[in-house]
Amino acid sequence: MSNERSLEAENLSSKLQIISNTVYEAAKSCQGDAIALLALLRQLEQLHREIRDGAFQATLPENRQQLYSLLKDIESEGGWPYIERMRLQAFLANLVEGANEDNSGGVVNSDRSCGW
Repeated sequence: MSNERSLEAENLSSKLQIISNTVYEAAKSCQGDAIALLALLRQLEQLHREIRDGAFQATLPENRQQLYSLLKDIESEGGWPYIERMRLQAFLANLVEGANEDNSGGVVNSDRSCGW
């Protein structure tokens, strides 16, 4: 039985590596195109949401032993999966830095508070 699980784990690992390579290739082909990269990030977020709300929720533990096993795996394998969104303030700071670089002679006021 453990040999069967080992083969399943190897198969999953191989599939995940193929997915990772495909996503990296897509990101590389979009390099320099913020709109295309944003579309890629949105697609990844949508996939995350669909898997979490569908297949994952359907497999949630039904008893304490299963819950313990899941929590133990989450703790030992790196925590809960989360797709972090760029904070608007960080985005704006990057925008201001880019404007400062482009506008070497002009002044851009980056101390302005937007209330965020």
